[in-house]
Amino acid sequence: MRQWMIMLLLMAVSSVVVAETWQSQVERGAATHNSEVVALRHWFHANPELSNREFNTAKKIAGELRALAFDEVREGIAHTGVVGILRGGKPGPVVALRADMDALPVLEKTGLPFASKVTTLWEGRETGVMHACGHDAHMAILLGVARVLAGIRADIPGTVMFIFQPAEEGPPGDEQGGAELMLAEGIFEGDRQPGAVFGLHVFPGPTGSIMYRPNGFMAAADYLEIIVKGVQTHGSMPWSGVDPVTAAAQVVTSLQTVVSRQMDISRAPAVVTLGTIEGGNRGNIIPEQVRMTGTIRTLDPEMRSIIHDRVRRTAEAAAATMGAQAEVMIDLGYPVTVNDPELTRAMAGVLDWASENRAEVVPPIMGAEDFSYLATAVPGLFFALGVAPDPLDDRVVGVNHSPYFYVNDQALPVGVKALAGLAMTWLSTANSE
Repeated sequence: MRQWMIMLLLMAVSSVVVAETWQSQVERGAATHNSEVVALRHWFHANPELSNREFNTAKKIAGELRALAFDEVREGIAHTGVVGILRGGKPGPVVALRADMDALPVLEKTGLPFASKVTTLWEGRETGVMHACGHDAHMAILLGVARVLAGIRADIPGTVMFIFQPAEEGPPGDEQGGAELMLAEGIFEGDRQPGAVFGLHVFPGPTGSIMYRPNGFMAAADYLEIIVKGVQTHGSMPWSGVDPVTAAAQVVTSLQTVVSRQMDISRAPAVVTLGTIEGGNRGNIIPEQVRMTGTIRTLDPEMRSIIHDRVRRTAEAAAATMGAQAEVMIDLGYPVTVNDPELTRAMAGVLDWASENRAEVVPPIMGAEDFSYLATAVPGLFFALGVAPDPLDDRVVGVNHSPYFYVNDQALPVGVKALAGLAMTWLSTANSE
């Protein structure tokens, strides 16, 4: 009897050990490879490349994956994208993890020892290039996950797809790119279609914290362009022409009422922003036209359509009061980034575990992400990782897209644990159903 009791006890202990193995392995792997992950981020940060031009970045990533003996490494997807396939030692479904690759035309002002010194021509002007949105951290974290999971591949119950995506910030000019093009080129087709896709984005929140929400997490982003046309004349005789500058001012002011006075924002937040305005070349000439560009951010599909209509109507009417004509062009951009509610609920515990119980549900973020395309194709979960400086660090820090944007390296292992944990949990759960 005593022998049977001992055997039963050993079996119970063994089952607990097996159930906890991947968590302890991920914990250990994240710690073991942390210095490599930090070094990778610093390399990516010092060597940024713009959208659809991530040639050296892609070469670096592909080399790292091949060094880990990935089963497949595909390059040149959507111009410069890389997809790595890691097959586990046990049969099971496919799960996808994604990181974006491109930098921004921003002159870095962080003063970091590994700050970018890269410059390039952007729209005809010399500009700096910087990972001002944290994509360097995303790539380093995902390569950290690749190291961790490659080390335990015998225990992985399925296949993990690693997606390194170019042009998240939008392809240049008339080019195509990003997640939408990767899908069009078939990364989710056939036996490679994942049952779920996970991704993250760094934000200036408390370091190591995680922020997420079910359903609409990040906004749809649509491009807005308005051409206000008048009649050119001498600046001393405005009555002999039609002033598009004054008319454009009316348009700018009137558009502020679209969200604040024409929409029920208790339903969902929305933003209409004009970011550029240009017209004329001399102070004593009233120009023929003024061009403005901006962005429309929405979280509700019906409100998205209504706001587009009211932006057009408001701009045209405002210009007409001055005798000018407004031509409004709205180009549909990224859809709402939707976190599958069932998947989000099922994976919430992983986010708590990875962040040491510092994961919380937050209000929607009005930034946009083309991870939204991937999450439209299959159930997805996208979350934010806090990377703010230590409390005693008094450096100047900006939000994403600022020349002062800063990533605290101490957050990187939390990201590695979260993505690796999500992949292992989802695969294990899917296999048990």
